[in-house]
Amino acid sequence: MDTIASLFSFITTPVSWVIVQFHKVYGALFGPDTGWAWGLSIVSLVVLIRICLIPLFVKQIKSTRNMQALQPKMKAIQERYKSDKQRQSEEMMKLYKETGTNPLSSCLPILAQSPFFFALYHVLSNIASGKEIGVMNQALVDSARQAHIFGAPIAAKFTDSPEKVEALNASLTDVRIVTAIMIIMMSASQFFTQRQLMMKNVDLSVKTPYMQQQKMLMYIFPVIFAVMGINFPVGVLVYWLTTNVWTMGQQMYVINQNPTPGSKAQDAYLQRLLKSITHHGEVRGRRRKSVVKVVVAKGSDRNENERRFFGGLAKAGFAAQADGTVIKGDTIAAEAEGVAAAKRQQPKRQTKAQRQAAAAQPTTAKDTDEVSEPVAEKASPSLEKKPQGPAKTGATDVTAAKDEAQGDKPARPSRANSGNSRQQGKAGQRKGQQRPKHPSSKK
Repeated sequence: MDTIASLFSFITTPVSWVIVQFHKVYGALFGPDTGWAWGLSIVSLVVLIRICLIPLFVKQIKSTRNMQALQPKMKAIQERYKSDKQRQSEEMMKLYKETGTNPLSSCLPILAQSPFFFALYHVLSNIASGKEIGVMNQALVDSARQAHIFGAPIAAKFTDSPEKVEALNASLTDVRIVTAIMIIMMSASQFFTQRQLMMKNVDLSVKTPYMQQQKMLMYIFPVIFAVMGINFPVGVLVYWLTTNVWTMGQQMYVINQNPTPGSKAQDAYLQRLLKSITHHGEVRGRRRKSVVKVVVAKGSDRNENERRFFGGLAKAGFAAQADGTVIKGDTIAAEAEGVAAAKRQQPKRQTKAQRQAAAAQPTTAKDTDEVSEPVAEKASPSLEKKPQGPAKTGATDVTAAKDEAQGDKPARPSRANSGNSRQQGKAGQRKGQQRPKHPSSKK
């Protein structure tokens, strides 16, 4: 470990300078030789480093999600090129390039803070040996040697001999109890952080080997940290425990506010959003509106959590819009009715009774006109029967001939008339043909 730490000796000066600056602040509050002053200086160093690493952490989250989304395609490539490992690697690299995914991005935060970790280890090792390091002179080194955290010097380790611990004005029992508790807390925080990622922020609908690897790491990493922790000074354990707690809290915030699609965390987030919408009647917050907008834009590609969210909105009388807002049910009905009225260019559909009534009106008028002709024709001979005597002139014969001609050619009924009108027309025609002649024509 000392050899590895010496490789990062170039950064020990900046790390020691930051610790000294924080020590000045906390030393004025708690005393320069107290464990609170030196311990909080190390904690503040961690917080400063992690704040600087936030962009890398965001990139790590995006890379992890992209890797999860690419697992089905990666599995298909592996099955397709089982016998050709070189072609398989080429297709994998091509897939990474097309999607802009870097497999190493998920390790960026750990890789980025590794130099600071080993530099701090190098500083604490020199403090335990009583040597000056970086900007820390002998007075600051002696002050750090006297600082104890819960009875354990910040430069002491679990594996130190009783003589070395006594040289730091502490007991071996206190050192081992404090270091053991901190190692357990460090491993537990690492396990909980990984478990939180696997159980809540992973798309459970996609079963891939990547998930199995993550589950294995969830159990392997805590064991590795526990084994390595017995060789860490108390100050380094404080550093690593602080960074694990920071990572756990940061990840918890990201999971709650920006979960992976298809995960349990997304289901919980959408249910909280649904309760907020039903309570306030609107989508509050720009970020929430962007979430609703993205879900609406997916259309038929929505996952089960998103479909459940839309079903809950419909039951509550709301509908999500493309701009990320929601509208109530009565507004939806009014808009739908207005759109239907604008699109409708034809009259409303009539019932069967209405269509029959409308068809009967013109038919009755036509029937009346056509029936009136034979009635008039039938009435004319009755008037002609009144005079009973021989015809005085030949004009009567001409009139009778014309009547017979009209009786032979009755009016032709239209196609739209019913069967009754046709029968009436035929009856009138027969009556016109059988009309008796004038009495004067009888012999």
